[in-house]
Amino acid sequence: MTEQYVLDLREVGEGQTGAVGGKGANLGRLSRIADLHVPAGFCVTTDAFRRIMAETPAIDDLLEELSGLAPEDQEATRTLSARIRRAIEDTPVPGDIAARIRRALVRHGEQAAYAVRSSATAEDLPTASFAGQQDTYLNVVGPTAVLRHVSRCWASLFTERAVTYRRRNGIDHRTVHMAVVVQLMVFPQAAGILFTADPVTGNRSVATVDAGFGLGEALVSGLVNPDVFKVRDDEVVAEAIAAKRLAVHAVPGGGTREAAIDGRRQEQPALTHAQVVRLVRLGRRIEACFGRPQDIEWCLVDDGFQIVQSRPITTLFPVPEAGDQENHVYVSVGHQQMMTDAMKALGLSMWKLTAMVRMHDAGGRLFVDVTGRLASPASRAGLLDLVGRSDPLTRDALETVLDREGFVPPLPDAAPGGPPAGAAPAPVETDPAVVTELIERSRKSVAALERDIRARTGPELFDFLLEAFEEHRRVLGDPLNIQVVMAGMEATWWLNDKLYEWLGEKNAADTLTLSAPGNVTSEMGLALLDVADVIRPHAEVVAFLRSVEDDGFLDELVKFPGGSGARDAIEDYLDRYGMRCVGEIDITRPRWREHPSALVPVILDNVRNFEPGAAERRFEQGRLEARKKEQDVLTRLRALPDGERKADEAKRMIDRVRTFIGYREYPKYGIVSRYFVYKRALLEEAGRLVRAGVLAEREDVFHLTFQEFHDVVRSNQVDHGLIQQRKDAFRSYQALTAPRVLTSEGECVNGAYRRDDAPAGALIGLPVSAGAVEGRARVVLDIAEADLEAGDILVTAYTDPSWSPLFVGIAGLVTEVGGLMTHGAVIAREYGLPTVVGVERATRLIRDGQRIRVHGTDGYVEILS
Repeated sequence: MTEQYVLDLREVGEGQTGAVGGKGANLGRLSRIADLHVPAGFCVTTDAFRRIMAETPAIDDLLEELSGLAPEDQEATRTLSARIRRAIEDTPVPGDIAARIRRALVRHGEQAAYAVRSSATAEDLPTASFAGQQDTYLNVVGPTAVLRHVSRCWASLFTERAVTYRRRNGIDHRTVHMAVVVQLMVFPQAAGILFTADPVTGNRSVATVDAGFGLGEALVSGLVNPDVFKVRDDEVVAEAIAAKRLAVHAVPGGGTREAAIDGRRQEQPALTHAQVVRLVRLGRRIEACFGRPQDIEWCLVDDGFQIVQSRPITTLFPVPEAGDQENHVYVSVGHQQMMTDAMKALGLSMWKLTAMVRMHDAGGRLFVDVTGRLASPASRAGLLDLVGRSDPLTRDALETVLDREGFVPPLPDAAPGGPPAGAAPAPVETDPAVVTELIERSRKSVAALERDIRARTGPELFDFLLEAFEEHRRVLGDPLNIQVVMAGMEATWWLNDKLYEWLGEKNAADTLTLSAPGNVTSEMGLALLDVADVIRPHAEVVAFLRSVEDDGFLDELVKFPGGSGARDAIEDYLDRYGMRCVGEIDITRPRWREHPSALVPVILDNVRNFEPGAAERRFEQGRLEARKKEQDVLTRLRALPDGERKADEAKRMIDRVRTFIGYREYPKYGIVSRYFVYKRALLEEAGRLVRAGVLAEREDVFHLTFQEFHDVVRSNQVDHGLIQQRKDAFRSYQALTAPRVLTSEGECVNGAYRRDDAPAGALIGLPVSAGAVEGRARVVLDIAEADLEAGDILVTAYTDPSWSPLFVGIAGLVTEVGGLMTHGAVIAREYGLPTVVGVERATRLIRDGQRIRVHGTDGYVEILS
């Protein structure tokens, strides 16, 4: 095939990103939109780049060395990137390529001024914009200068920032190629950027225009603050006019310079309202052409707009598909389940199939549409009260949306006659036998699932699983199950409310729930202390575990004195809890049974930080503290007016919370137990597809929905392009932050604390476990990398049940996500850990190793000097 080294922008067709890069492909598409003005020009294609790379001495060795660098070795990355750039720039442009570039320049004006822009194949893509990672050169005049700057653009593929960005996005340096866009230079009166969706809130109905005088380089480089206009429905709804003291202008003969703006013009708007609205209308046409919100660079020339670039806005959180044009309000499931990371397609579809309510997915996360409940005043009050008790930030976010007149049109309340929506379930007798019965029901259901699934393969397995999901939902929706869970939660709320009212004591239930019986999650953490007791006496076993790097270590343990007992203890732990893992609501996450080395750091921390018998002592200590607190509370209540009645009511609620609060954790344990049974069967099926040559690897099915997986099993055919597309999308979703509340307009609303009871500079959160503690902050994002010492305060993004083994060895807890009755909060109270959750950006605002003070009673964190 003959290489095509130069393409006119008007010749660039659909699907030519591989030849002209993301920027070139987008400009080619823009050039074909009627009545849209795009400066004329051409692309030096990736064929030319491949040629120059082939003719650059030692480039292969340099790239090999670059690929082998450790991600954290920034100094080596900087040095090696510079060597690669010099090598490319020093390689002459081959004569035949130079000749074609010169011919293209003659067509457009040999001595005209040009903008020479990098256009990489991994640039301006829907999942990664690479904005600003490669170089752009303005006002380049003459063929010799254009050729020199084309070489510089090729070399800019290896700027340190571009290399680091690719590494962060998991993109191989060798798979990215560079085209170069050469366009006639535009000399504007004003220039800037148009976002067709609000880049801060994500609202798709609000466009944002940044504008300044002269070339847009002044804005892009941060030399000046722009005028900012917000436009909705062809109306400027907000504006901020900046003092623009500088502008960048082209210099005759080539290059650019900064120039001071006349004082009388500095605070004049760069655009009129009419021009802003006209520009946004152009932007909406471009957005419609590309099918997604765009980040558009524009220039104003003689009252006409020219478009010099358009790329997708990759930082926007996607919007769930509603299937209508009505307004919708969605609440994050991940903030309730303590798993705000992106999930793979199979994980999303499995959770939706087994959930009790209809769910939507967007950006790799799950959401529930609460629009209907917000529209009715009665159900709205119940929803806000329930959400507010769990997470005040979510409640505040919902109230922020409700304050927008007309976004959620009110509906009349349902006619009387039945219980109101969201009403509490019927009360249940305070009897431990009720909990025992529920646990036994769950165990029998899981055992039946394990027995009946064994012989199922092929399409029959998927038909069986659909029936199993019905049983899954039946167990979760068992009225007695819901009554018991709510009984423990409501008793906790009652105690906190009433004891504050009667005794002025905040969060009294926190101490009353210490070492509550029957909590499978807190038992899981204590059981790992017992594993440490088995291992601690055997120095060779401990030394070996310190060197463990893979999951085959259990078979190696028997080679050491005491190793057989250590292996048996770990195996027994995995038999009971091996179905758990971080992010366990995503079935695709590796379970501890599949990845047992994840537990080794926690076991070693327990060996180092505790004495033998710590599990039993800790549980008994908590039980005694709770008993002492109960006696103290009842004594003080009896001393009050009408004290006997108050004490009797409090005693009933204390018994109730002690009986039922531990069961709060069991339904989740039952869910993940069933999930692991599903997963093992599905992976066996995936293995058959690999052996049949249908799939490259088992884990490819994680990027298919359950139904798509079913279809592959039936047909023995798979769309490999779809799997790759899902992998790319998942990688982009991982970089997004899930909002607590999301609207159908794309607005991400995270709420705020409406409190002024904390010291200046303190980090505000939700108090969920009383007490105050001071210590060293350990910022841990991956449980497998935990290295904790007694007295440390764990700071992390979220804690699902899998984090509870860490709780036994810390003094306090701070998380970015959480609520009063979420799993981490329940376990923190049972262990007596002062805890503040819902602290926005805690893992970024608190540095690892800093001393902090956690106020678990009042809900704030102080960073100490």
